[in-house]
Amino acid sequence: MNAYARAAQNYSSMKVQSSAMDASPHRLIQMLFEGALERIAQAKGAMQQNQVARKGELIGKAINIVAGLQGSLSDKEGGQLSENLDDLYDYIIRALTEANYKNSLERLDECGRLLGELKSAWDGIADQAR
Repeated sequence: MNAYARAAQNYSSMKVQSSAMDASPHRLIQMLFEGALERIAQAKGAMQQNQVARKGELIGKAINIVAGLQGSLSDKEGGQLSENLDDLYDYIIRALTEANYKNSLERLDECGRLLGELKSAWDGIADQAR
């Protein structure tokens, strides 16, 4: 199973399966960003409400989505950009793990901000293609 398929499978379990299956590769990446951001926001709420198990579950789902994004990168096609994104996704995964371990709202906010910036850039690509 390729990275796109694994990412779609992870996301589909959290959202409506049919929309992920019908999505273009570009839209699928947008959906993955949306899913990760949603899980981070939910984890933040769970953290604030001291729902430890729920927080861990949601952060784990966000990590899986980011890992799916990371796995979809292509060194052959992406070159230096792909390497930079790989490093950034790795950083986000480590920061999410730390946020879970240390109950750090600040680290969750940082991850949300970074993913939000990436999503905005990805959305801009779609806007330019129209």
